[in-house]
Amino acid sequence: MSTNPERIKCLIIGSGPAGYTAAIYAARADLKPVLYTGMEPGGQLTTTTEVDNFPGYPNGVDGPSMMVDLQKQAERFGTDVRMGMATAVSFSEEEGGLHKVTIDGNKQLEAESVIISTGASARYLNLPSEQRLRGGGVSACAVCDGFFYKGQEVAIVGGGDTAAEEATYLANICKKVTMLVRKDYMRASKAMQHRVKNTANLVVKYNTEVEEVLGDTVVEGIRMVNNQTGEKEEIKVTGLFIAIGHKPNTDIFKGQLEMDATGYLITKGKSTKTSKPGVFAAGDVQDKEYRQAVTAAGTGCMAALDAERYLQTAGVVAVSVEE
Repeated sequence: MSTNPERIKCLIIGSGPAGYTAAIYAARADLKPVLYTGMEPGGQLTTTTEVDNFPGYPNGVDGPSMMVDLQKQAERFGTDVRMGMATAVSFSEEEGGLHKVTIDGNKQLEAESVIISTGASARYLNLPSEQRLRGGGVSACAVCDGFFYKGQEVAIVGGGDTAAEEATYLANICKKVTMLVRKDYMRASKAMQHRVKNTANLVVKYNTEVEEVLGDTVVEGIRMVNNQTGEKEEIKVTGLFIAIGHKPNTDIFKGQLEMDATGYLITKGKSTKTSKPGVFAAGDVQDKEYRQAVTAAGTGCMAALDAERYLQTAGVVAVSVEE
């Protein structure tokens, strides 16, 4: 393990729309940001084939290309983008204190400000066929990808409010939606259950799970199994949406920052400030409601502005990174 920690004025943990947008603003404010990409450089959008709802791309763009554009823009203003993952943190309680971060288990950093943009990972069914067809018809975001299945037949897995909301959203644009609920009841609120039941082209199958996603390169159907009777059934669909929740990537921040019961970082008011001075959170790591690229980018901007103001008032902005 290194003994001489590197001093950084603004450290950004995690890439994706939030991290790269924070980097663009921080670099333009001369905060000399250093961004560590994490295990999935570019975040969740690197697994998305088409992004059609981000402003500035009139003809759409594939997710990996969009992340490359954002990285290049951040680097153009002077962001130091590095491969690596934060593996341990020790955040200061003091205004103007230095935050200690370990990268890849051995590199030590001391940061005057930290922006966390580690995102949240969608929960999947962990079926080999499902993982193989991610980006080929398997999606964890109906709002992001539902448009591409307009007029087609699709299926969605889940029984909570998010699943019910996404199922009715899909029903508005798709020919038919089959909703698979693992138990014999839905966890969604009564209001959302009524909405599902009153949607004519939405069929709910209870006690039902996906056994296999069918198709070689794109989704062509699914094989379902009734977990009570063992009865199997195949249906033709062109899209399969997984809506069984997300897990925020916040494990290393437990005991360091305030979180809600599900692990999302809590920010103060309309800011990106966390429970520790000089530590900010942007993107899906603190947003379980919207989870869109454009909202993540917006909070990335906010985090950089919050960090700039913090450094100006905390008495550390004049300290050179090289000292």
